[in-house]
Amino acid sequence: MLNESDLYALDITGAAFVKACGGNTHPDGESCAVLAKIGVDAWALADSKRPGQEPLRFTTAELAAAGIDPARFGLSV
Repeated sequence: MLNESDLYALDITGAAFVKACGGNTHPDGESCAVLAKIGVDAWALADSKRPGQEPLRFTTAELAAAGIDPARFGLSV
């Protein structure tokens, strides 16, 4: 299983982020998250409203524990 150091060592340059919107509406528009598979059992999650922020990284198990389903983004585990 990957640990935090392993996840943040992965290069996400060129990662294909996919957007999913819904839920709470931000004052400046709809709330959206972007997710990319960055390796085996590794994901990067970001906020579309803050494109300059470094994405957070998670394992598949951590995403599931947070209630985030990659299928909602059209991605498969």
